[in-house]
Amino acid sequence: MIIRTVLLLFVVAGLQACAVKKNGTLMQSDKHDVLEVINRVNKHWQSQHKPEQWPFWDVAAYHTGNMEAYALTKEPDFLAYSLAWAEHNEWKGAKSDKKSEWKYSYGEKDQYVLFGDWQICFQTYIDLYNLDPDPIRIQRAREVMEYQMSTVQTDYWWWADGLYMVMPVMTKLYAVTKDEQYLDKLYTYFSYADSLMFDSEAHLYYRDGKYIYPKHKSVHGKKDFWARGDGWVLAGLAKVLADLPKSYSHRAFFEQRFVQLAKAVAACQQDDGYWTRSLLDPAHAPGPETSGTAFFTYGMLWGINNGYLDKDEFIPVVKKSWQYLRHTALQADGSVGYVQPIGEKAIPGQVVDKRSTSNFGVGAYLLASAELYRFLSK
Repeated sequence: MIIRTVLLLFVVAGLQACAVKKNGTLMQSDKHDVLEVINRVNKHWQSQHKPEQWPFWDVAAYHTGNMEAYALTKEPDFLAYSLAWAEHNEWKGAKSDKKSEWKYSYGEKDQYVLFGDWQICFQTYIDLYNLDPDPIRIQRAREVMEYQMSTVQTDYWWWADGLYMVMPVMTKLYAVTKDEQYLDKLYTYFSYADSLMFDSEAHLYYRDGKYIYPKHKSVHGKKDFWARGDGWVLAGLAKVLADLPKSYSHRAFFEQRFVQLAKAVAACQQDDGYWTRSLLDPAHAPGPETSGTAFFTYGMLWGINNGYLDKDEFIPVVKKSWQYLRHTALQADGSVGYVQPIGEKAIPGQVVDKRSTSNFGVGAYLLASAELYRFLSK
């Protein structure tokens, strides 16, 4: 009996080794290494930054990554950090209560309640509500989004970043309320954004209407697709598909765009694993950039993990991107470097180096790491 058990263990180990070889190892890393990275990166960031920050997009994007880190690690400090941030902001984005003054053009003041960069915070508030369903946690989110859906405007999402900021808010609120209007408006608003920014030849998204070819070109006369902008879209689509009901009538459209975008992005990867800031013109702003690379890695790994992307085609891509994220972007002290500063385009001559870091870049890094952990756990 003992001999039989030992032989069986050898067979199982051999099958596991063959499976790893077939699927391709990601730098021969294992999930324990990835978990250590998640903890190191997030603890370093939180040790350097207090949670009492504003609820604008840059900070809120970090919290979407922090909540993923908490979901995996169950580290109480991670949860406490996002909870302190939400309470500091009274579970609100922009704080104006005068609906007649609410705007959705770009703005950093309190009357820009309908501008998506003030709405991404609702993603984390909803996640916190799901852990402890106190209605106050989503009261403002529902008030804002239900007012927005009552208006006749359909052009709320006029820039690529907004698709990450707000699309998941719609699906998350649908999951809580079961109100079909969230799905209908999601499709309406996304259809407008898609008609404006999606390039049917390149299968990539322009950052916004200012950058559409040939009105705007890269320095070498090419179409200029900003990496982080397309990273926002791919990551946003992954989050939407994670929550969108399988039976939803327009689900196939979201699936189609997700796969098209993932394939187009994969074709732009550089040999060293990263993506340059201008996807089709690497010489426009050469060198590594972490935020776009991390969002792409997250989106592709989510697609692999959920059966939308072919493993044989995409595992080599994420293997190379993780090599970059793990060994170039990640610094010895746990900081994440090579993050392009806040902006909306690839800028020739802009310095992006190992000291270039940011809250949203760390959030993207945590998303990618968490999804890799899930892949390795399988």
